[in-house]
Amino acid sequence: MPSFTRAIRPHVDAELRAADAALACDQADRAFAHLQRAHVLGQASTIEHVRVHVRMLRWGIAQRDLREIAGQLLRIAGAATKTALGWVPHGNTGGADVSPFRRMPVPPDLEALIRRAGDE
Repeated sequence: MPSFTRAIRPHVDAELRAADAALACDQADRAFAHLQRAHVLGQASTIEHVRVHVRMLRWGIAQRDLREIAGQLLRIAGAATKTALGWVPHGNTGGADVSPFRRMPVPPDLEALIRRAGDE
């Protein structure tokens, strides 16, 4: 496993656990916000990038959100084939409501975690 993946995984996992907790409290929007944070953290790792998009797909299915389901199916294929080539827009939050090619600002707390993971 690449060192970035190993270093960033605990932080991605924390956001995924927070998403699960929000869903358990019937807070779907809050859950998706945590999935978006997990996406920003993990998008430089093929494994984490795909894993987060699969979780977003599961969210879309649970919400019966056809746009999100279709968007995530496309994004899973893109994450699996493009991440290793570096073809990911930094900061993109990963939802179907945003172009998969759009760069976005990264929240400072996530930027610090990404930077640290890249240094390990």
